[in-house]
Amino acid sequence: MQPFHHLLANNLVANITNFTVWFALTFWTFLETKSVFATGMIAGIYLVLTAGLGIWFGSLVDHHRKRRMMIASSLVSLAVYAVALGAYALVPDIRAARVASPGLWFFILLTMLGVIAGNIRMIALPTLVTLLVPEDRRDKANGLVGMVSGIGFLTTSAISGFLVAWGGMVATLGFAILFSALAAVDLLFVPVDEPRAAEEHDAPRRIDLAGTFRLVLAIPGLFALILFAAFNNLLGGVFMALMDAYGLSLMKVEAWGLLWAVTSSAFILSGALIARTGLGVNPVRTLLFVNLVTWAVAAVFTVQSSILLLAVGCFIWMFLGPYAEAAEQTTLQKVVPFERQGRVFGFAQSVEQAASPLTAFLIAPLTQFVFVPFMTDGAGADAIGDWYGRGPERGMALVFTIAGLLGMLLTVAALCSRSYRRISAAYAAGTGDDARDLTEQPV
Repeated sequence: MQPFHHLLANNLVANITNFTVWFALTFWTFLETKSVFATGMIAGIYLVLTAGLGIWFGSLVDHHRKRRMMIASSLVSLAVYAVALGAYALVPDIRAARVASPGLWFFILLTMLGVIAGNIRMIALPTLVTLLVPEDRRDKANGLVGMVSGIGFLTTSAISGFLVAWGGMVATLGFAILFSALAAVDLLFVPVDEPRAAEEHDAPRRIDLAGTFRLVLAIPGLFALILFAAFNNLLGGVFMALMDAYGLSLMKVEAWGLLWAVTSSAFILSGALIARTGLGVNPVRTLLFVNLVTWAVAAVFTVQSSILLLAVGCFIWMFLGPYAEAAEQTTLQKVVPFERQGRVFGFAQSVEQAASPLTAFLIAPLTQFVFVPFMTDGAGADAIGDWYGRGPERGMALVFTIAGLLGMLLTVAALCSRSYRRISAAYAAGTGDDARDLTEQPV
């Protein structure tokens, strides 16, 4: 388990680096432009790039040594951040930070490409769990992954707020360049004994989308599980588009960063709990029940303009997140052959994230131009404003409530579905070898 723990620590550094850039870019953009539309577009850009590149990234992970791809991920991020820092220093249009400025959007896109390069690591890590951890301990190992993500969120949130307050994007990108280099160098000292067969399985090396899709369809209920996550992310895009704008409407950027840091301790707590107790005999059932509770909380945590209510809601949301992530990863690790896991994780990432950009791109302007006026001086403010509140952040709050109610309905429907019973049975049977035979047919 030592190489696995070393990889976890290294991924922690890389995740802190990349997500600090993402958080800081969002904070900086909102503070400079005061535009919910702009922050929603940043979330949308992340999700579009994640969805578009996930399958390719998964293919790279399957066709090359996992450690090498993680090193490449950090080096690409480092190079992109260096170019972004140079652009910020040389182009006044970027520093002016006007929503209508092409220079600002070029800078945002460039910076987000550096963040997206880190997704190669996110695909490689669960395949390394399969390689390095015995099957009966993988759910607990995935819990450790969740715990590390929590530590990363805690650190990232605090660092992002203070970096933006202290030195803006110059300090942020300087921080990212330094720690991307450290993460890449550190990986040179992590021994990973990866079988050559896994690297050479599918010569010639290609993305092989058809074969991956056939594998997903061959495992009963797996495609439905991925589609459920996609629909879940359709609603989750609301949170990516609006959460920072909502929080920054209630408090200063330093306080918002610290609140995220404190509530992110829930990630650590739940990850440690999973690492100790596991996910139960049916991770799929765990996934759906966790989602039901999560959406119920989402429906009520913004019903009043309360920092305490927001903090409690965020804590519960983050506590349950690692359970959902670990449950899906544990299921895929058991039912998908190892040599195909990179492509299947990449395919799942692309399909699941494809839904969120639609919401992020839709919900930001919809909130800005419909729900904010509706709850400021429109019909909503007249009808429920006396108890729900009035103003721009109340418009954002109403969107959160609607998304939570829709998420509850979706999860109840999934629990009652035939696909849920099929993927549960597939996990119990462990169908990875049978699926491997099907994918080896000619495409």
